[in-house]
Amino acid sequence: MPKMNFIDADGNTKEVDAPLGLSVMEIAHKNKIDLEGACEGALACSTCHVIVEDDFFDQLDEASEDEEDMLDLAFGLTHTSRLGCQIIMTEELDGLKVKLPAATRNMMVDV
Repeated sequence: MPKMNFIDADGNTKEVDAPLGLSVMEIAHKNKIDLEGACEGALACSTCHVIVEDDFFDQLDEASEDEEDMLDLAFGLTHTSRLGCQIIMTEELDGLKVKLPAATRNMMVDV
């Protein structure tokens, strides 16, 4: 089974099983990784924002316009930022490394 690595804000890495066909967000939730996903993958927030390691970023499909719009709202945006709900695990992504940002911005919460 493919594996992937989550790197938290403190630099700690956790390697987990990454079943094919699941999103990075779903994999995080199955492994109790602190990646929010407030809209549950409906592309309506940026709380599952992750920073993809350079080597893997180029292997991903391009972000859709909807994903780009949501990424514009993400805290700590980088050139390799993606939404975890939009990265689907494949054999080619075995070993994928993503960093969790230091904070998230949840625009879905009523203020």
